[in-house]
Amino acid sequence: MGKFLVQCSTVVSFALSLGFSARVNAQASREQFPYRDSKLPIEQRVRDLVARMTLEEKFWQLFMTPGDRDDPTHDYSHGAFGLQITMGDKPVPAGMSQAKYHAVRINAIQHFFLDSTRLGIPIFAFEEGVHGVVREGGTTFPSAIGLAAAFDTSLMSRVASAVAHEAKSRGIRDILSPVINIANDVRWGRVEETYGEDPVLTSLMGKSFVEAFEKLNIVATPKHFIANVGEGGRDSYPIDVSQRFLDEMHFPPFKALITSSHARSVMTSYNSIDGQPATQNRALLNGKLKGEWGFTGFVISDAAATGGATVLHMTEASNATATRNAFESGLDVVFQSSWEQHRSYLAAFQRGVVSDSVMNASVSRVLRAKFELGLFERPYVDVDSVDFWNRSAEHLKLAREAARKAIVLLKNDKQLLPLSKANLKTVAVIGSDATEARLGGYTANNAKGVSVLTGLREALGAAQVKFAAGPGRISREYVIVPDAQLSTMKNAKRIPGLQGEYWDNNRLDGTPKLVRTDAKIDFGWTLNSPGRGIPFDWYSVRWTGSIKMPPSTVPKRIGVEGNDGYRLYLDGKLVIDNWRKQSYGYRMANVTFVPGSTHEIKLEYFESTGNARVKLIWDAGVLRDWSAKIDSAVAIARLSDVAIVVAGIEEGEFRDRSTLKLPGHQEELIQRVAATGKPVVVVLIGGSAITMSPWLDHVGAVIDAWYPGEEGGRAVSDVLLGDYNPAARLPVTFAMSDGQLPLYYDHKPTGRGDDYLDLTGQPLFPFGFGLSYTTFEYSDLVIEPAIMGPTGSARVRFKVKNTGSRAGDEVAQIYVKDLLASVARPVMQLEGFSRIHLEPGESREVATDIGREQLQMLDRDMHWIVEPGTFRVMIGASSKDIRLRGELVVQ
Repeated sequence: MGKFLVQCSTVVSFALSLGFSARVNAQASREQFPYRDSKLPIEQRVRDLVARMTLEEKFWQLFMTPGDRDDPTHDYSHGAFGLQITMGDKPVPAGMSQAKYHAVRINAIQHFFLDSTRLGIPIFAFEEGVHGVVREGGTTFPSAIGLAAAFDTSLMSRVASAVAHEAKSRGIRDILSPVINIANDVRWGRVEETYGEDPVLTSLMGKSFVEAFEKLNIVATPKHFIANVGEGGRDSYPIDVSQRFLDEMHFPPFKALITSSHARSVMTSYNSIDGQPATQNRALLNGKLKGEWGFTGFVISDAAATGGATVLHMTEASNATATRNAFESGLDVVFQSSWEQHRSYLAAFQRGVVSDSVMNASVSRVLRAKFELGLFERPYVDVDSVDFWNRSAEHLKLAREAARKAIVLLKNDKQLLPLSKANLKTVAVIGSDATEARLGGYTANNAKGVSVLTGLREALGAAQVKFAAGPGRISREYVIVPDAQLSTMKNAKRIPGLQGEYWDNNRLDGTPKLVRTDAKIDFGWTLNSPGRGIPFDWYSVRWTGSIKMPPSTVPKRIGVEGNDGYRLYLDGKLVIDNWRKQSYGYRMANVTFVPGSTHEIKLEYFESTGNARVKLIWDAGVLRDWSAKIDSAVAIARLSDVAIVVAGIEEGEFRDRSTLKLPGHQEELIQRVAATGKPVVVVLIGGSAITMSPWLDHVGAVIDAWYPGEEGGRAVSDVLLGDYNPAARLPVTFAMSDGQLPLYYDHKPTGRGDDYLDLTGQPLFPFGFGLSYTTFEYSDLVIEPAIMGPTGSARVRFKVKNTGSRAGDEVAQIYVKDLLASVARPVMQLEGFSRIHLEPGESREVATDIGREQLQMLDRDMHWIVEPGTFRVMIGASSKDIRLRGELVVQ
């Protein structure tokens, strides 16, 4: 604290601007209260503090939001659960790192809550941290799916420990991670945040993550409870699956992180489960989580999810009843996206819709964690230690190691890889992802990484590496008409935008309910209506005004994208007539306009079911040059010894994919480059599975780098040039075709067959798959005892030998199959794995124990038991590449 008070004058001024003031007398009077006595038991301190709190003070311990104290209209005088504190809009003081400035801000805000609120209750400074602290100045590691691909719990522990140290040095004491949802449909846009499709791999990776944070006394928050990927791979879609499927597939990682790793917080999901929103699902929260598993921490909602019962699921008439049912069902903290949103929730508490007993129980859970973290005694951080941790040389080295260990070698015909530096005169590097160095979702603003192009140029020399961007990931046919091109007359003056007339019917009938000026037509009304007094699912709109052509590159086509129905008029002429309700898409009309000319425009639209989209579009300035860009890439490939095509996908939160193929014209790019006859290596960037059938057979090698973190470009170069031997494995199944989805390895036996009329049911690359630059041999499987009694476990031992000429890692995987059970069981289940390093010719014994916990199942009556019988134990390099097998009899 002393060092904080002697910061530079700029920082002191900043702290004062946040309301930093020492109310010495008030603070001194608080010190005599029992809750301030660190020698007393925590439960006694919690009871004392709760008894002194007003209703408003209790409410604010149950309300969390992104924000800070820069806005003086935001009243935090009653305290707060916590804040997700940004870097603010002021420049970082000269000579100070971004991370240190962030810590100064957190300290200053913490000072306010300790010194300027009645009871001096500290806040949780909370943040996201899936693969690094999501604030400027931190180290960005590979995405979670990449870390899972490493199949290395020790590496996961070290990465999580690095992130935890960076977070704690700033004053962040609650991390909204990890994501331990099971990614059993890879169309889901959030697969990159997960540890894949397998509950055992997810549990082990999640445990390593949580334990690293809890060891540093930082609250970890496994999420999202539960199963927030639904049919079609769509985010937060309703879940209507059996209790057995939840218990066997989705619950195990959460149970492991709560009961074994002692996570102190859990975040609910947005979706409904069996018709009940997750935020107010009594069976999930009070039943499974707090009852059956004995969870004593606090449950938070996902951002703005509590009100979802009102506006999405339609199970509540108001936020007040949604709040009451959420808290009575086991929710403890409402997470909203802004300070202003507290009003309706506070009003519900003030009206008494949440009982005192329920409210006090939730407040106690929050305060217990704050006491456990020592926030009342040690609320501030030493800001001089921040730069020791954030983006330290050791953490950057670890980021490169993690990226190397995450890279999966998917194909390597004729040992094309590693590339021989001595034989390379010219290398063609192709693709926008070769320079963008994308880091994936939940990454700090403006975070930058080393690109693949930079990594190769550092290793080979800039003159040796030629680059062509290719057509990119996205091929645009049109853009939204800019607001600068739209205008309307009002009070005899021309003003920007179009006049919008809104009716509370879908017929443009009568007097408009609302008239306003809209800057441009780019609307998506899903949860809300266009405006006050307009039903969200029953309205019509007419926009009128003028559209001015650009001084050059005038459009050749203009149109509308969105839900039908709509009509578009230009200069009084109907050019697009889609006045019916059917689907979503776009329609464009051919136009001939003079540069700089102005034309009257009218767009009419109606909606009768809600979930509306409407955009005014044209093709002005859109370059249809993707074919020419491919030609340029092909030209440099012809002049090179090898072509490296770096291709990527588009995805993310609420950005689910309908197809797994590479977007844009990247498939054509790969095929055209391969047609040159030059050796081609494809490097994939993304966080999920990709289909490859149109081009896979035409290229020599493929590696999946995922989102490899800020040192990713160097790591990819290390693998391509043989400075590192890849060994990662796929944590998700790669399908041959979208039509196979969902496709995951641990399914239950089919009632007939796996195949399609026109395609196999087998994957392109199975779960656990990954190649190496060397070869490995498995032998000498021993299971002892071969007959396991009612208690105890069996030890599985086998040998792995490096039979190749290069040192490398092998990921030996242990699978189990119940050969006869009273209910259908998965065809196989991962029960363990071991990543080991072997020199050429070296052999090592791998041993693991299989206990009754790994063999248990839910019987017909939904009781967890181990049925007597025979279990097949399979050892292999993937879920398909089984090298050894034996049997274990359980009595």
